[in-house]
Amino acid sequence: MPSPGEPAPDFEAPSTQGPLKLSSLRGRRVVLYFFPKAFTAGCTRELRRFAELYGQFRSLNAEVVGVSRDSVDTLRRFAARYGAQFPLVSDEEMKVIGLYGVANERGTGARRVTFVIDEGGVVKAVIEGLRRAEEHADKALEALRSMG
Repeated sequence: MPSPGEPAPDFEAPSTQGPLKLSSLRGRRVVLYFFPKAFTAGCTRELRRFAELYGQFRSLNAEVVGVSRDSVDTLRRFAARYGAQFPLVSDEEMKVIGLYGVANERGTGARRVTFVIDEGGVVKAVIEGLRRAEEHADKALEALRSMG
């Protein structure tokens, strides 16, 4: 798993907004969050909180990108139902999940981990182990604000 100060591994994968290449977002900050499964209770609360705070992320020159093992179709329904205006990446083959070292214990999906990445593609913060899924959005916002 990349640590603060290390480069964020680049990837290209399908998303709800077309193919997404992480390096194409250079020059902007990125909040890259991995979640276990669309439409489950915790993941829904987390997505809704990121959607609610999206304007604040944008005001800090940040893009939010969610990643799970769900299909693009499932993720499109998930984004539409809860008003997410940011891309959700489908990683059905778990290549991105593997690249970031965030597979769950059974290897069947992602753990809930959020990476805050600066304009140059360097990881600035790693957020994990929070009791409430929706806190990931708030903690990511705090990390962005502390970057100045």
